[in-house]
Amino acid sequence: MARDRKPSRRRTRLVAVAVAALAVGGTTPALADIPAAAGGPVKGHDVSSHQKNVNWSSAKAKGATFVYVKATESTNYRNPYFSQQYNGARAAGIVRGAYHFALPNKSSGATQAAYFVAHGGGWKADGWTLPPALDIEYNPYDKKHGCYGLSKAKTVSWIKAFSAEVKRETGRRPVIYTTAHWWNTCTGNSTALATTHALWIARHESADAGSLPAGWSYWTFWQYDNSGSLPGDQNLFNGTASQLRKFARGY
Repeated sequence: MARDRKPSRRRTRLVAVAVAALAVGGTTPALADIPAAAGGPVKGHDVSSHQKNVNWSSAKAKGATFVYVKATESTNYRNPYFSQQYNGARAAGIVRGAYHFALPNKSSGATQAAYFVAHGGGWKADGWTLPPALDIEYNPYDKKHGCYGLSKAKTVSWIKAFSAEVKRETGRRPVIYTTAHWWNTCTGNSTALATTHALWIARHESADAGSLPAGWSYWTFWQYDNSGSLPGDQNLFNGTASQLRKFARGY
């Protein structure tokens, strides 16, 4: 997703017809089946400092129902536009949440989770706040160590520690943002977190077409493109607007 220096990514854009098919409850070769309870996915996006001060009334008018805003990275970076983006989205009537870009080689999962929660990664059951999200993907700063130099078991332990601290401080488990390729490569196809964490799947890389990370049978959020009508990356929620608000409230 978004660190604050643009990474080089192996992306192939999904054709617009895939989104159109999904919007009417269909499936495509690049998607897992939509749960039967979902009446139709709703549109959203995610932003970081790349987008600077966002025109939220414009985003709302273009159909934004939700947004995830980058708050932190490791334990030494805070998005300087976070307040304008996070609070501005809420003022415009957009459901919003915060995400943390993980660098597991820098410090422990619990340490990074505490930093995140202290700098924007909170949650409350008001129907407007999405659960905190953990962005974990290939190391953008060192391509030779895409799994951050951690073993598969230590990677899973790091994520569990991050999750436990977020849950302890906020009352919610974080949503996990990742790609199937990274997850299966760096966690060894671990299924240990799938039953307790919502999945935010990044699927615009050819290597991930048609797959989900091990253990998950469906996605909650789908980031399908890095450009479009909304600022930042384009996303869908796997359900209706009413279901999105229930998910935000925690039930």
